[in-house]
Amino acid sequence: MTLLITVFAAIISTVVWYTRPESNMKLGSLCLMYWGASLMWLVDAVAEYIELGAEFFAPAAADMLNDSYLGFSVVALGLVIWLAMLLIKDPNGRIRAALIKK
Repeated sequence: MTLLITVFAAIISTVVWYTRPESNMKLGSLCLMYWGASLMWLVDAVAEYIELGAEFFAPAAADMLNDSYLGFSVVALGLVIWLAMLLIKDPNGRIRAALIKK
């Protein structure tokens, strides 16, 4: 489930990035984070398949629930890191303008 969730997040962020190339909201960084996480989970899935064999395709319900929580946590952490990057870089200058205005 972690692989599936992060791949969906990577695809969605890539589509948004591709449809808005003129945006300065650092969407490319978000895409790279999600594709990197997807690659990490793919390597993990291959290693687990090598270890478990056919049992890999019949996980328990509790394991799937835990993997879902982990996948959503990874997506949320990626969004938090992306938002922190936006706050630090301040591409539109709104934070700087608000601080100078006070």
